[in-house]
Amino acid sequence: MHDTQPLLAGSDFPAIFRKPLEILQVNLGYLCNLSCVHCHVNAGPKRTELMSLATLEQVLAVAEAASIHTLDLTGGAPEMHPHFQYLVTQARSRGISVIDRCNLTILEDRRYAGMAEFLAEQQVEIVASLPCYLEENVDKQRGKGVFKDSLAALQRLNRLGYGGQDSPLQLNLVYNPQDAVLPPDQHNLEQAYKQHLQQHYGIVFNRLYAIANMPIQRFGSMLVSQGRFDAYLELLRGSFKKDNLDRLMCLNTVSIDWQGTVYDCDFNQMLDMPLGAAAGRIHIGDLLPQILNGASIATAAHCYGCTAGQGSSCGGALGTSRS
Repeated sequence: MHDTQPLLAGSDFPAIFRKPLEILQVNLGYLCNLSCVHCHVNAGPKRTELMSLATLEQVLAVAEAASIHTLDLTGGAPEMHPHFQYLVTQARSRGISVIDRCNLTILEDRRYAGMAEFLAEQQVEIVASLPCYLEENVDKQRGKGVFKDSLAALQRLNRLGYGGQDSPLQLNLVYNPQDAVLPPDQHNLEQAYKQHLQQHYGIVFNRLYAIANMPIQRFGSMLVSQGRFDAYLELLRGSFKKDNLDRLMCLNTVSIDWQGTVYDCDFNQMLDMPLGAAAGRIHIGDLLPQILNGASIATAAHCYGCTAGQGSSCGGALGTSRS
């Protein structure tokens, strides 16, 4: 796989600085039941990296001490972590909201029977990847049979109350472009998703997040192999919108890898770019949240992916994303 980090270094991206810390995004490991083309963490069934229980306890300690309001769990498939349910219940008992970034198909895996019910009981917000509402496109990007399993999982979640208009159980879907292009208008795409999924499958959900593909890891390597990396980077840079700088998710969020190392964001984690506020690496067990407020954020050319067009973050287009 091609290393894209050298191609992103030396960027002219504007300097940005942190606001008070509110969210911990935790990558529990790279183990996943899928190997998606657009995956920026290169996750898959053969990956063995998983966060230790000791590090999970340190994450909980920092979240409580820093009055974190949201624990955002990602992977891989975070549900495949052996201590996933323990982490969720401990966070919820502390009054911390939990987001599960779910690939949906894991909820149809017999090895994880009851997982959907557990998420509902704990009132975990689900952010689920569904890069298109057409079977051919989803299976092309994520693997044969993924679309049908995803629909079955969504219908299961709906039966549990997820996605209902007056339900506290939030179900949000994630769209990623099929190619090296910017996502279309999020609002219009959300309406198309809702109409198609309800009309054809009786599925409802709350919001759609349109997220740009980052030129890193598996997707970036594919672009390099096809000779399209530079063109995509120029598309991102040429679509830069200054107003998006004030709404970037890295302003109030840090990302923690499976070993406990802290980064400015999930994408920087995948590029092994240390926290901009630190002189070297910081482990979650040694993090002092007060050092982050006002500190610089490490940036490179991939950051244009978050500021291009309508903007992009783990909460979708920046005009309507989580603050």
